[in-house]
Parts: sequence; C-alpha cells; structure tokens
Amino acid sequence: MTDRRTRTRRTLFERETELVVVDEALDRLTGTGPDAAGGLLALSGPAGLGKTTLLAEVRRRALARSCTLLAARGGEQEQGQPFHVARQLIQPQLAGRPEAELRAALGSWYSIVGPALGLCAPEQGAPPDPQGLRDGLDWVLTHLTVQRAPVVLVLDDAHWADPESLGWLAAFAPRAEHLPLLLVTAYRPDELPAHAEAFRTLPGRAGRRPLSLAPLTEAAVATLVRETVGTHAEDAFCHEAWAVTTGNPFEAVELTAKVRAHGITPVESSAPLLHDLAAAQRGSGLVTRLQSLGPSTVRFAWACAVLGTAIPRQIAARVAGVGAEEAADATWRLRDARILSAPPADTEDEATGLEFVHPLIATAIYRAIPDALRVALHGKAAVAVVDAGLGSSSAARHLLETHPENDPWVVRTLREAAAENLRAGAPEAARRQLARALQEPPDFGERAAVLYELGCASLLTEPATTVNHLRAALAEPFDDPALRQGIVIRLAQVLAHSDHLRAASELLAAEIARAHDPRVRLRLQSEQFMWDAFDAAEPDSPARSRRLAKLADRLAGRDLTERYVIGLRAWDACLRGEPREVSLHHAGRVLEQPFSWAHEDRGFEVPVLAAMVHMYADLPGRAEELFEAGTAEFERMGWHGAHLSFAYSLRAYLRHRRGRLTEAEELARAGLRLAERVGRRTPVHWYAITILITTLLGRGRTEEAWQLAREHEYGEPFPAAVVFPDSQTVYAELLLAAGDRKAAAAELEAVDRRLSPRGIQNPAWCPWRLLLARAVAPEDPARARTLADEALQRARAYGAPSAIGQALRVSAEVAPPERRAALLTEAVTHLEDSPAAHELARALAALGTELRDPDLLTRARLTARTCGADALEADTAQALTAFARGAS
Repeated sequence: MTDRRTRTRRTLFERETELVVVDEALDRLTGTGPDAAGGLLALSGPAGLGKTTLLAEVRRRALARSCTLLAARGGEQEQGQPFHVARQLIQPQLAGRPEAELRAALGSWYSIVGPALGLCAPEQGAPPDPQGLRDGLDWVLTHLTVQRAPVVLVLDDAHWADPESLGWLAAFAPRAEHLPLLLVTAYRPDELPAHAEAFRTLPGRAGRRPLSLAPLTEAAVATLVRETVGTHAEDAFCHEAWAVTTGNPFEAVELTAKVRAHGITPVESSAPLLHDLAAAQRGSGLVTRLQSLGPSTVRFAWACAVLGTAIPRQIAARVAGVGAEEAADATWRLRDARILSAPPADTEDEATGLEFVHPLIATAIYRAIPDALRVALHGKAAVAVVDAGLGSSSAARHLLETHPENDPWVVRTLREAAAENLRAGAPEAARRQLARALQEPPDFGERAAVLYELGCASLLTEPATTVNHLRAALAEPFDDPALRQGIVIRLAQVLAHSDHLRAASELLAAEIARAHDPRVRLRLQSEQFMWDAFDAAEPDSPARSRRLAKLADRLAGRDLTERYVIGLRAWDACLRGEPREVSLHHAGRVLEQPFSWAHEDRGFEVPVLAAMVHMYADLPGRAEELFEAGTAEFERMGWHGAHLSFAYSLRAYLRHRRGRLTEAEELARAGLRLAERVGRRTPVHWYAITILITTLLGRGRTEEAWQLAREHEYGEPFPAAVVFPDSQTVYAELLLAAGDRKAAAAELEAVDRRLSPRGIQNPAWCPWRLLLARAVAPEDPARARTLADEALQRARAYGAPSAIGQALRVSAEVAPPERRAALLTEAVTHLEDSPAAHELARALAALGTELRDPDLLTRARLTARTCGADALEADTAQALTAFARGAS
C-alpha cells in the first residue's frame, strides 16, 4: 500500500472513513454555493501505515476534479536545507519564466521571496527579516491559490520538513478555510521535532482532529495476500502474514510481493517462512539483503541514502566511486530488490531522480553505514554537488555531517552558503553553517571574520549569543580596520537594542580613542551620539549636546556619516527645546538628498528622528511624507518585524498629535500586533503599547487603556532607552485619568529627576510639567501655577503653536478664575494655527464652559467628533444640554 513509485493504483484497504472525509473536503473546496470553502486535513500515524498512499489517492481525486495540485515532501536528509519544502511547492509553478515575467508576477515581493524559492539570486543590501519573508510567501501562495483555484496542497512527511518551511506553513494554514485551498499533510506524531510542534495543533485550530491511521485488520491483510498471490491462500498463511507484519500496510505489501517473487505456496505449512521474509524488510535483515547484491551496489545504495531524495544518478555514482555502467547496474539491482523505486511511466531517472521505495528503507540503509564511512560519504557528496553546479547551500548540509579537518575549502563553502541563506532570509541555517565553519577551524587570520558573520546571523534570534560572538571577534588578532569597525558598530547596535545603551556608548568611546583615521573616528562618533541620544540615563547629556552642536555646525553633509551627525544635532535641538527653526534647519540639511531608512550598513533611527523633528515642529504633512516613504522602503525590503512595527506605531503617534484619533488607534494596534511577534518588553513593544495607551486616553477610554496596561505589564521598570512619548509620563497620565493624583505626581517627579539633568526641556516632546501641575493643583495650587508658567515659557521659546496652545490650556486650568478666559482665548488662537485638532477641541470646550458660550461648545463638540475623541464629544454634548435647560 505504501510503495511510493513502483506500484500502480491499488484498492485502499480499510481507509473508507478517511476517504469519506477527503471527499467531503474536496466537495466543499470545489463547490459553488455559499458553503464552498477550503480547509485543513492532517493524516497522522507511525511509519508504514499508508499515509503516502492515502495522499496519492488525495492527489488523484483532486486532479480528477480539475484542482491545481501543489505537492512537497519532507526529507530526513534535507531537514537542514532551508525552504526545501517551500521550493517544492511553489517553484514548479513559477520556474522557467523569463525574469521580466517573473518580476511582473511577484511584484514587489520578487527580491524578498525569489532567493528563498530558488527563483533568483539574492540582491545586494540588507536581507529580509524572517517575518517579512513569511509574509511574502503568504502573498505568493495566496496569489497562486486565487489565480489557479481550487488548489490542493499536499505535504508528505511533514515531520521532516525544514524549520523555515514548516514554520511558514503552520502560520499560514488557518487561512486555508478562507481561501479555495485544501491543505493536506501527513506526519509521524512521535517524530515531530521541536520546531514542528506548532504543526501538531493545526487540525485542532482548524476545527478538526487529525485522522489517525490504524493498522490493517487480519481480514484486510488476508484480502491483500489473496489479491497478490492468489485466492487459494489458506487462512493460516494469511493469519501469519498479518501477525508478522502487525497489520502495517507497508510491511504487508512488501511481504506479499516477496512471497510472490520467491514462488512460495500460500499454505499453512509455508507460514513459518514468513517470519524471515518479514525480517528481511527492515533493520539488520534489510542490510543483509542489501549486502547480498554485491559491493558496488551496496556503495551505490549508501550514496543514495546520504544524498536523500530526488537523487541524481550521476552524483550518486561519483559519491559511491562507481562508473556509469556500474551505477546503471546497481540501480537495476536495487529496483529489482524493491529498495529503489521504478521511475514513473514515460520518465527518465535524470528527469526525476532516484527514490527509495519507502523512507523506512532509506533510514535503515543510512543508519547501517559505518560511522567513519558515512562521514566520508557526506564529504564526497559536498564536493560532488558543488562540482555539479548545485551550489554551496546544497553542499552545506553534507558538510554539517563531517568532522573538522582544518580544510579551507570547507570553511569557504560554509561561509558562502551562510551568506546566501542569510540574504535569502534564513538566519538560523546561516548560524548553523558558520558555527560549523568555526569548528573546522578557519585560518588564523580568518577567524575574526567568521565570528563576525556568525554574530550577524544570530542577531535576530539570539542577541546575547551575538554579543559573545562579536566580543570574541574583537579579541582575535587581525589587521583589517574595516572589519574591526564593522564588528564594533554591530556590537554597539546589539547592545543598544538589548537595552544596554551605556555599554554600547562605552564600547564606541574606547574605539574612538584608538581610531587614527578621521573618517573612521567620525563614523564611530556618529554611532555613539546616536545611542547616547536614546539613553534615558545618560550621565552627561549637556556636555554631549555641546560636543554634538560644535561638530555638526562645521560639517557640510558631504557623506552619509556627516548627514547622520547633522540629523542627530537636529533631534538634540528638538529635545532641548531650542527654537524650532534650529532643529528644522538641521533636518533640512539632512534631507536635501534622499535619506534611506533601510541602508544596509546603518540603522533607521536617524531618518526616523529627522521625520519626528517635523512632527514636533507642527509640520505633520512633511513628517507624513517621510514616514510613508520609510514604511514603503521597509516593506520593499521585507522588514516586517520590529522595523515595520516602529513605523506603524510612530505614524499612529503622528496621527494622534494631529487629532486623528481613530486612524491613530488603527495604526497603533497594527504596530502592536507586529511588536508582539518580536517579543514583550522589547523597545518596539514599549513604543507600541505607549502610543496605543495615549491614544485610548485621548479618546476617553480610560478603563480600556488600564486593561491594556495590565495585560502587557506596563509600568516599572521602564526601559533604559528613550521612548517617545515618554513611557513613564504616559503611565503617570494613565494614573491621573484614573484619579490617582498622588501616584501620578510621584511618577512625574521621577520624570523630572531623569530628564532635567539631561537638558530635555521641550514640553512639545514631554509635557511632564503640565501633567504635574494638574496632579498637584488641588493640594498645592501655587506650585501648579509655577510649573505651568515654566512649561509655557519653554513652549514659547520652542515656538510650536501646538505646544504653546497646550501649555496655555493647562495654565488656565490651574490659574485663578479671573485669568482663565484670557489664557484659554489665547490657547484657541494658537491652536487654530496648529495641526493639533484634539488639543483645539479641548481648549474650545474649556473656553465655552468658562464663558458659558453654546457656540464655542458646539464647535468643540464637532471638532471632537471629527477627531474621534468620544468622551470629549459626549461631555460637550452634555454641557450644551445643561445650558439649553438653564436658558429655558
């Protein structure tokens, strides 16, 4: 029943229940009514229970219904080859097209998914992140499904699928119900590796249990025996056939074939012979049977077992050390012995490659190879596949099975494979290959480069390990200034993104001191200035600001490094509350030329800061332009993790400050969904949560904001990195909205102690004084007025109308009654000249209430409605109703 290639279609014994489920699923898939839908089926069972044969029947029935068929199979030897399964599924649908046609078909995803699918070489530039690549594969499969509906995707031996493909399919599978796609998988439940555990739960998530295949009953085996050797087979003989195979379909099929081949009479007296025949199909019995075929055939079989699936006969011959004629003879012998499958009708071995009859046979033969010889065969296979033009990635999986021998070719091949996989979006595969290259070991002068590449490969998945690799690289004796600079910059980046900004700055300071080349020193200084700017506990921020201003003022922006320094100067001026014209002047110098957000050798932080300068300076249109361009660049690069989350969250904050709160909430939730993929309490998670909470507070949904804060453990300890809006300040605002003025005041005083020594004084960036004034006003009105006056003074110095208007509105809230109307009138005047629509609605509502002016309240209500400030709209409506009653 499970002969994969040699058997013609045969009756499926005792699989009626499973076939009914298959037919029902196909009926739903191909139906035309409202109930038409895709879905997921999973076949589960130990080896040999007929999963592959059942999948073959699924494929036959799908084709009979004119379904498009996508098929793949995991391989025991190919598990470490990234995207092996994904390529089998999708490559046949797209390969062979001219490049122009392929680019048109894949659109913006061409350079992201093309290398992973083996459709094109990786382009220069930063690679896609794993999530971006998965999103691209999702798009390709969805697009194929819609174009060629209905589609049946069949994955056999899913327990042996590579982690990259399996992780993608596990995440994609629930979508099948909403597409004209039936996804059918088969796996051995006891052999699912750790990376495949998510796959085990898929059927349950799709509303259906896996179909667990059972062994055949005695009656089914008897029918199989009589169908194969004749109806005269006696009951005792059939019973023994069932007993020695334990009802395993594969073993039963193989046993009956051997009974027929040996001419055994199927009578009771022959029953004892079945035990030895069955034993010859597995384990040591199979090995003994293989050895009887002769030494050259054994070597050829070993070579095939090492090579895996779809085995090119010429490569197998080279690995085995046999000639073409011997290889052809060995192939014939192995097929005659039912070890290798016969080729499908009308095909040649060169077209499809050689295959074993069953993975059980391949596994048994592979494990029977003597250890030292198996290692040697993998080494020969690596050389053979490279010489055959299959590339370093195909060789790498073999080199991972060899012992270190101080071979430069091995190191070079593994580094090439790792670079290819890293650019294709498979960093974990690259990490394994570079770790093995390090064991070879590389030449003395090459070790630092390998450690650097290993650190880059583990950057996304294991930051702590990356730090260790990069520190080890720096400790190596090597004389390559460019490599050293790259290691230091990457190490500082990893430290900073791991919330160790002080360590990043100290590392760069030490390297700056030893740098002799002025351009190298400037590049390192630009990196140190950037991470210091994000360090919430920077010990000497004013001195750093003076050094930065002095340096930036003498730079002309000749290259990217100079423009980064100037961009940091623009941001520093914004934080310190210098007149907004100063920060805009420097930002304009940076943006005179295109400023990429996805430069391979740079972070995206400074381009983001240049855009934020415009937002705080009340130029949101320009900020929106920059964010839209940056977001599009992230998406083109396939950066769908932290980068895209930052972009969505900060765009949400921009909309929030413009008073477009409904749009802000949608973007903030999109940013949070992406941040959840990266991990909680990471910098990107802090940004997403902080911006969503402040948006919910703006809409008046305080309880929902608190629920979100509790769910995500928002609060102490706050991150070491600067977050905008400031996380602790937003937490205090949350406390203030809940009526806990004392706790809010304590948090805001802590913000004062943290920000004031650093010279961060701009109330447009962090209005902590205004919030603290509101918190302490009932108990200490004099202090509240002092705080509000100081905030107003700093807002006027900065010059943004939105900041001045907000400070005036809060000043009115804590001012004596006789001053409130004047302050609020001025606030409205400034806010009408700003893009801050929500702040304008609040000022109008306060002024309308103060003057008891229904026209102002009506205007406030309409503005609040446009903003999506639901609570403010309700409050003004209530005030209008109260005035109407009083007037009547």
